[in-house]
Parts: sequence; structure tokens; C-alpha cells
Amino acid sequence: MSDSLAIPAQPYPFPLPPGRTALIVIDMQRDFIEPGGFGAALGNDVSTLVPAIEPVARLLALFRKRGWLVIHTRESHRPDLSDCPPAKRQRGKPGLRIGDDGPMGRILVRGEAGNAILPACAPIPGEIEIDKPGKGAFYHTDLQTILEARGVTHLVFAGVTTEVCVQTSMREANDRGYECLLVEEATESYFPAFKATTLEMIRAQGGIVGWTARLADLEAALA
Repeated sequence: MSDSLAIPAQPYPFPLPPGRTALIVIDMQRDFIEPGGFGAALGNDVSTLVPAIEPVARLLALFRKRGWLVIHTRESHRPDLSDCPPAKRQRGKPGLRIGDDGPMGRILVRGEAGNAILPACAPIPGEIEIDKPGKGAFYHTDLQTILEARGVTHLVFAGVTTEVCVQTSMREANDRGYECLLVEEATESYFPAFKATTLEMIRAQGGIVGWTARLADLEAALA
């Protein structure tokens, strides 16, 4: 694209068209990143996700400064759990499953304290917030309608966790024809090896799912 910026990335530069690019921040929620939430209930060390917070905040500032579209997702369920199938709820320890009471309220339920996005990465007025009942950002949401209405063709991804909700959303986007870039420092996993492998999977075979880039390279290219 003649009006695109070339962002240093793997497996080759990512063409970023400023007027047709959106940032999608996946699930930077207390339930996943703070003790007492769903991530901890599954037996994970939630501190492994903390390094993503500052890069996500920097990425948000980068897009906000330019007035580009920013979309936040939350993995969440209705209070009656009618959108949470048993195959999903039957995870975690007995008594600490989705919908059960935890230290930050009912786990992964809309409106509860634990379901809120971390203050450092929280939406500001005018930014879009999407509650998704699944791992993918397109599943049972209006995301595609929102992107089509704004003429978006390219997506920059960040958030947690790399191999689950982030990768799922990128694959959904790729199948729908979007060009996708994942910012490496702005995503984390409970399992560092899973993050590394997912980055390799995304950019393998000539970028079969998309591109990956360092945050500093993106910032320099947009300076």
C-alpha cells in the first residue's frame, strides 16, 4: 500500500496504513493478572503477566496520541452464566470456577471487580469495550461489524494470554482477511515457553497468521 508505513517486523516489514489500523487490547483484566482471579484459580503464577502492563500502556499512548481506533476486550459472562457452556466452566479447582465467589467478586462475571481492566491499561472515553464470552474476540461479539463500519483492514494486537485469547483472536482475524501484527513485549503468558512458541507460530511460513514486532521498532517507525 502506497500510504502505508513500513514497520520493522518478522518475518518481514508490516505495512501499516494509518487510517485503516486499529489497536486491539485483549483481556488486560484483574481476573487474569492479579491474585485471587481466574488465572490464579487455575493454579498459575499471575506475576508472569505483569511485564506486559507497561508496554501495553505505552502502546495505548502511541495510538491515543494519533487519534487511532482503540478497542479493549474483556472475557466475561452474564451473571446467570447462560453464555458459559459446561465444557468451559468445568475448569479450575472445585469452588473456584467461573461464576464462583472469589476475592474480587464472582470470577469472570460482568460487573464484578475482578472483571475490570487494570487501571494502567483502562479504556478512556471514546474507546470501544467489548465483552466476549469466548477466547476469540470475534466470537459472539460485534467486533467485525465495528471494524467494517470504520474501514479497518489492519490490526495491532496486545494483551493476555499470548497462546490463548490473543492467538485465538489473531487467527479469527486472519480468517476474516485482516492483516495482523502482535507487539512482542505487550503480551505475556503464564508459561514463557508458550509465549515464545506462539510468536514463532504466528510468523512462521511467511507470516501464516501475521507478523510480530518489537515495541521500540513500532514507536520509532511512528515517531
